[in-house]
Amino acid sequence: MYIISACLLGTNCKYSGGSNETEWVKKFAEEHSICAVCPETLAGLPTPREPCERKDGKVVSETGIDLTEEFEAGAESAYQVAMDEAEVREEKIEGAILKAKSPSCGAGKIYDGTFSHTVISGDGCFAKILNDHGIRIITDEESIDD
Repeated sequence: MYIISACLLGTNCKYSGGSNETEWVKKFAEEHSICAVCPETLAGLPTPREPCERKDGKVVSETGIDLTEEFEAGAESAYQVAMDEAEVREEKIEGAILKAKSPSCGAGKIYDGTFSHTVISGDGCFAKILNDHGIRIITDEESIDD
């Protein structure tokens, strides 16, 4: 089973109210067992919501509100949903396809917290949890090889 950011499959859970629908990810999902999650909506954050970025180990909104607790709680919830789903299906987690640069799902590169589209090395809250558990991550800006 693969964990996939729900926005990549067309779910309107992106901060702006839309999605990040990605055709190659949708095609991949049609051919594999998947569990779609959005850590931010699992945290109870509204859609739409203020854009957020990671800065100095925290997640802050564009107006400076610290939402670190919410993002971390949503990341833990998303991880638990995926683990529970894998257990019910009696499948192992083979990997994850996450939204690039997101404060939740960004893997390896994230926005720097200045809201200037500047990218730095780092992981979003959910990506960090998956990395800590040894789950291989690629982003929508990469490609997957089975």
